Amino acid sequence: MKRVIASFPIDDILLFKKQMLNWASRFGICCFMDSHHYIDKYHNYDCLIAVDAIKVFSPSQNILSGLDKFYHENPDWIFGHLGYDLKNEIEELQSSHINKAGFEDVFFFIPSIVISLEKNIATVHSVNKQPQLILDEIKTEGFNINEISSSNQVRLQSSLTKQEYIDTIQTIQQRILWGDCYELNYCQEFFAEDVAISPLSTYAKLVEISPTPFSCFYKIENKYLLCASPERFLSKKGNAIFSQPVKGTSPRNPDSVLDEMEKEKLQANKKERSENVMIVDLVRNDLSKICKEGSVIAEELFGIYSFPQVHQMISTIQGEIKEDITFAEIIRASFPMGSMTGAPKHRAMQLIEQYERTKRQLFSGSVGYVSPGRDFDFNVVIRSIFYNAENRFLNYLVGSAITFYADAETEYEECLLKAKAIVDALQ
Repeated sequence: MKRVIASFPIDDILLFKKQMLNWASRFGICCFMDSHHYIDKYHNYDCLIAVDAIKVFSPSQNILSGLDKFYHENPDWIFGHLGYDLKNEIEELQSSHINKAGFEDVFFFIPSIVISLEKNIATVHSVNKQPQLILDEIKTEGFNINEISSSNQVRLQSSLTKQEYIDTIQTIQQRILWGDCYELNYCQEFFAEDVAISPLSTYAKLVEISPTPFSCFYKIENKYLLCASPERFLSKKGNAIFSQPVKGTSPRNPDSVLDEMEKEKLQANKKERSENVMIVDLVRNDLSKICKEGSVIAEELFGIYSFPQVHQMISTIQGEIKEDITFAEIIRASFPMGSMTGAPKHRAMQLIEQYERTKRQLFSGSVGYVSPGRDFDFNVVIRSIFYNAENRFLNYLVGSAITFYADAETEYEECLLKAKAIVDALQ
């Protein structure tokens, strides 16, 4: 498939991003990923957008073998998602919770148009339309998406009370004491029914409050993901592969001196470091299945990174992929990400299904892209709103890592802290 590629200088980047987002939302399928200028050595683009599906991949069974076939038959841009319940094929598990938001376990598409933004240069990759015409279309988008308002109040409910949450955490800790697992990521749901929102304005407000390096506006017909994720799942550049699990959270403080103390406190927190290193070990084990012997290393341990609402402890694990490893083999070895399951992974996921009350669906899954050169970058879907415009259902999930030494009250408050930007965006 031949694409016409052309690059253009952009004068007002912030305005152009809003125009791109508004333009992209016209299409039935679109993916808008924005790093909000968080730069690290693994990033490829400031912003990447894909619209108008030419081909789609969305099977219900034999997913990984089908995904490899789709990947190899289409050496082009591929965008889409991996839902959490892909675990059922990878690990031979089951899920019985109801799928309310409607996202499929796996969905990928080849877009007609891809636009990458790096610094002040927009590059248009188009199959059937001249890049200049596309740019002109985008620049005619005149209104401010922040001005679109929701049509009714979002009244959030919880899937369990605070006391039920605390009781469940204490039960999980008993399972840890028995040796069932040594860390488990437990999540709770907040939801609203019969609600109408503007996905565009809600996303714009969410990332205004919480601009993060792996945010995305993702639309599949009437289903929307509004994501403000700080976490990378997996990135590949050439033969190098990277994962950056997030484990460890502390609040920001408006006083710069106290804020610095929060960072130092998080850096020294033995519990948070213990949780982080457990997942680092799990990720190293996952990557060792697909990487050359001796190449998997923890490049950074316990790095502290600051975002508008929270400080996060992030580690970086990297390795060199073996020759002839397929895309599906990479996913099979590493998905779901250890930061969202716990360890050991298989048993943790069994206990998650037993004790959580909600189908995670796309939450703790991943959205990302594969480039024509076969590099890729995928996020971890957290700090996200899920909205189905057809059945008017909205929800978000939030969780934390539970160990034997975790305090249930503290974990509950950490969940509320992580969800603050979402709650503010929905008000």
